[in-house]
Amino acid sequence: MRVTHLSLGDYRNYATAEVSLQTGLNLIVGRNGQGKTNLVEAIAYFARLSSHRVTGDTALIRAGQDAAVARMRVAVADRDVLLEVQINKGKPNRAQINRNSARPRDLTRWFSCVVFAPEDLSLVRGEPSIRRRFLDEAVVARNPAFAATLNDYDRVVKQRTALLKSARITSNRSAVDATLEVWNEQLIDLGVTIMLARRSLVRSLAGPLRSGYFSIVEHDHAPTMQLTESVGQCLADSHVSRETMHFEQDMSVLPGGEEVVPAPQPTGDSVDVSRETLIAEFRAALELMRRQEYERGVTLLGPHRDDVLFELNGLPVKGFASHGESWSFALALRMALATLLRDESVVGDPVIILDDVFAELDARRRAALMHQVSQFEQVLVTAAVEEDVPPGEWHRVYIEAGAVVGAGMGHDES
Repeated sequence: MRVTHLSLGDYRNYATAEVSLQTGLNLIVGRNGQGKTNLVEAIAYFARLSSHRVTGDTALIRAGQDAAVARMRVAVADRDVLLEVQINKGKPNRAQINRNSARPRDLTRWFSCVVFAPEDLSLVRGEPSIRRRFLDEAVVARNPAFAATLNDYDRVVKQRTALLKSARITSNRSAVDATLEVWNEQLIDLGVTIMLARRSLVRSLAGPLRSGYFSIVEHDHAPTMQLTESVGQCLADSHVSRETMHFEQDMSVLPGGEEVVPAPQPTGDSVDVSRETLIAEFRAALELMRRQEYERGVTLLGPHRDDVLFELNGLPVKGFASHGESWSFALALRMALATLLRDESVVGDPVIILDDVFAELDARRRAALMHQVSQFEQVLVTAAVEEDVPPGEWHRVYIEAGAVVGAGMGHDES
């Protein structure tokens, strides 16, 4: 799989842009603030329907405009596909595939990419929501149809939480019990589907993560990732006291509503557990948490409250790993996902995007990462300084002030 051409209209700082790309190595060069990252952001949008830099689409539309348009021609196996998206301010986005109207989420069936970016350090050092987003984006990359399940689950959580809040305000719990049970069944059904998909993903990433980390640091620090699921944690804690649970003892809430769970314990190690067993566990945990949920007016259990524990040599990466080890783990995690998608794909490699990553790495890690990504069909790299990028036969695209000012092939000996 590879991108052959990108067209932009009123996207970020581009009034218009036309960019041709080649198989193999592509280097997009420009000083900071000129728009090089905006190009790869637009490309990645077709795979995830969101930016890897900001939340929401409004920032993607050029100032003073009501919509942005991105068109991308992709070579998929032996087919040439034209993907188009119109990002609208204040109304739903629109999409086309080969000039035929389509749902935006259908675009993800035709394009796959893995983005490496400086923001990836937050995967290992940031809040649980960042890791959940990684998991869910990876699950959708494996199976684009799964996006509908995630959307349905989010809707159920919002509706169920609204019901709990109404019961908290009115103090009339009996009036909402019957309705709550209906939402419980939907929460359990969709939640278990997501939990099983995440478990499968984590198991599939284990081998590629270990080999990817070793290729970058040349040491086996035994990198692992394990799910910490709220359902399992609730059941594990319940034998101590139903009145003193993990969520009330150890959870604090930030102003934005993000939970902080100190020292999470892995609870989702087995992917072989039956769906029926997991459903029964989810239902039992909800019963245990019923009083706390009513009192707080919040849905406290489910995939939206889960996390992933990353470890090196048996210790959590967050809080114990050095800056270099944390960076290497984040890079290895992205590389593991790219390897998994390549191995499972029937239409070719995912496109690899490295957005200003080489500037963050020392020379050895640059060379190791470059060796790994060069094995993929197409690689797109952004850089402010060409000397930061390892040598190779690069197709270069030069960006200045929201415009493409030059392009061409060349071998870099630096």
